[in-house]
Amino acid sequence: MPIRRHNAPFLLVAVLALLAGLWAGVVRLPWPLPPLRPTLPMAHGPLMIGGFLGALIGLERAVGLTALDRRYRWTYAAPAAAGLGGLLLTAGVPGLPGPLLVSIGSAVLLVAMLAVVRLQPLLHTRVMALGAASWLVGNLLWLFGRGVPEVVLWWSGFLVLTIVGERLELSRLLQLTPGRRLSFLAGVVLFVAGLALSVAELVWGARLAGLGMVALAGWLLAYDIARRTVRKDGLTRYIAVALLVGYAWLGVAGLLGLRYGGATAGLPYDAWLHALLVGFVFSMIFAHAPIILPAVTGLAVPFHRRFYAPFALLQVSLLLRVVGDLATWMPGRRWGGLLNAIAILLFLATLVMAVLSGRRSGRG
Repeated sequence: MPIRRHNAPFLLVAVLALLAGLWAGVVRLPWPLPPLRPTLPMAHGPLMIGGFLGALIGLERAVGLTALDRRYRWTYAAPAAAGLGGLLLTAGVPGLPGPLLVSIGSAVLLVAMLAVVRLQPLLHTRVMALGAASWLVGNLLWLFGRGVPEVVLWWSGFLVLTIVGERLELSRLLQLTPGRRLSFLAGVVLFVAGLALSVAELVWGARLAGLGMVALAGWLLAYDIARRTVRKDGLTRYIAVALLVGYAWLGVAGLLGLRYGGATAGLPYDAWLHALLVGFVFSMIFAHAPIILPAVTGLAVPFHRRFYAPFALLQVSLLLRVVGDLATWMPGRRWGGLLNAIAILLFLATLVMAVLSGRRSGRG
C-alpha cells in the first residue's frame, strides 16, 4: 500500500488538537499544570470533539469518497476547516473564527455524508448522515451563544450515530432479521428525539436520549458481530474486546443520562460525559485505530499484545474517575482523569511503535 503523505497534515492537526485538549482536561481536574493559554481549559470539549474527532472522522470520509471518485476531493474541506478551527481554539484566538471554522467543517461533512447516502441509500448511511447533522446543529447552537454543556448532547449525537451506523453496516454480514433492524431503528429514534427535545427542554431531552443510548447499547451487545469475533485471536479478538467494553460504557452513560439528565456542571455531569466520550468513544478509537490508520496513511500497523496495556489503563482509570464523581471522592476523580490522559498518550505511543516496527519489517 503506497504511503499517503498528502493526508499527514490533516492527521497532524487532529493530533495537535487532541494533545491540547488532553492538556486542557488535566488542568481542569485540576492538576498544577500551566494552562498555556487562559482560554485553553474552557476549550477542552470543543477541541476534543471538533478539533480532534470531527477532523479525524472528516478525514476518514474524505479518504473513502476520494478513493471512489477523485471529484470528491472537495470533502477534504471538512477536516481542513475543523482542524484549523481547533488550531485557533488552541491559540486562544477570541471570538467567532474558531467556532465558525469548526461549524463549516461540520457542514461540509454533512454534505459529504449526503453524497454517501445518494451512493448507498441504506439505513446505516442515513444514520451516519444524521450523526453529521447532529454535529452541525450542535455547532450552530454553540456559534449562536449556547454554552458547551447545552450543546454537548448534540455533539455526542454526532459520535454515537456515526459509530452505531458503522457497526450496523458491519453487522449486515449476520443477515439481521427485520425485527432486529426495527429494534435498532427504535433506539436511534429515541436517541434523536431526545436530541431534538433538548433544545427546548434539556432535562427531559437528555433523559430520552439516555434511554436511546441504553437501547442502542443493548442492541450492540446482543447483535454486533463482535460477539462472534471475540472468539478469534490476535487483532480480531482485541478489536472485539474493545468494542464490547465500549458498548457497556454506552449503556452506563445512558443510565447516568436517565438519572442525571440535564446536569450542566458538577460531578454527575462529569461522570455522564466521560462515561460516554472516554468509555464509549475512545474505546471505539482504540478498537479501530489499527485499521483506520493504515487506510488513511498507507502505513502498516502490525498488531502486538501491548495494545491491551493502554486499553486496560483507560478502562481502570475511567472506572476510578466515574466512581470518584458519583461518590464525591475527589482524589479518585483527579487521578482517574489524569490516568485517562496518560492511557491515551500511551496508546498513541503504542501506535507509533507499531508503525515503526512495520516499516522495519517491510525493509527487512
